[in-house]
Amino acid sequence: MWEFLESASKFAVLVFVVTCMVTAGLGLSVRAIVTPLRRVRLVLLALLANFVIAPGIAYGLTELIPLDRSHAIGLLLLGGAAGAPFLPKLAEVCNGDIAFSVGLMLLLMVASVVFMPIALPLMVPGLSAEPWPLLRPLLFTMLLPLAAGMVAKGRSDRWASRLQPVFGKVSNISMLVALVLLIGLNFQAMLGTFGSGAVAVGVLFVSLSLAAGYAMGGPALGTRSVLGLGTGQRNVAAALLIATQNFADDPGVVVMLLVSTLAGLVVLLVAARHLAKVSSITNLQSEPHSS
Repeated sequence: MWEFLESASKFAVLVFVVTCMVTAGLGLSVRAIVTPLRRVRLVLLALLANFVIAPGIAYGLTELIPLDRSHAIGLLLLGGAAGAPFLPKLAEVCNGDIAFSVGLMLLLMVASVVFMPIALPLMVPGLSAEPWPLLRPLLFTMLLPLAAGMVAKGRSDRWASRLQPVFGKVSNISMLVALVLLIGLNFQAMLGTFGSGAVAVGVLFVSLSLAAGYAMGGPALGTRSVLGLGTGQRNVAAALLIATQNFADDPGVVVMLLVSTLAGLVVLLVAARHLAKVSSITNLQSEPHSS
């Protein structure tokens, strides 16, 4: 029974990742992607924040704070995984630049597929030094479904608008199933993290990454908010994919991903609501000047 549930959890993660990518692709038009990415300086800062600073923060925390080996590996996986598909939703909550959030999401997703197989074996003990074993699942379960969704939208907006809610519903259901199974299978281990400092380190990592991205987001509040939230919100789907395939015998890695993501989500939602209030105040203050 236990082996069946473990297999079911891996399958649910796989379904979640694939359908999540298809859903994202069905909502992406070439124009929506290209326009915000023409801001070269902002794009370079986004890449720097997500693939130099955020992994550096994760690595630094594992060096400064004593963590269990498996928890440290989980944090490093999160540090290398950028481009969460929920970024446009957070951008809506914070009244940020929606167009930029869409382009940034795709940029970070694609860049993560390139970055993770190269950088993570250097950072994470136990990962294969050969890039292809890590690149293959990311390519077939993330990039190809994403591209398929974009091709479908390019061919027919009408069919894309019909298919997107269907894949979105499957993605949401599979995500819930995966979370329930992963939490249930690792419940005792998750309870044990409360005395280990893993939750606090996860919150600290998300908070520092959020602050770094916000500081590098340019003068406009809309892009600062989006880059901050986009840097703080790591791609747990990609991290879970690598963890379940490479550390199946070490549940502590998945546990760290779960507790860091759940605790970090609270930080990001609080930050997004605060940024929305700041945006509203800024807009109100600018109205008399524009009238």
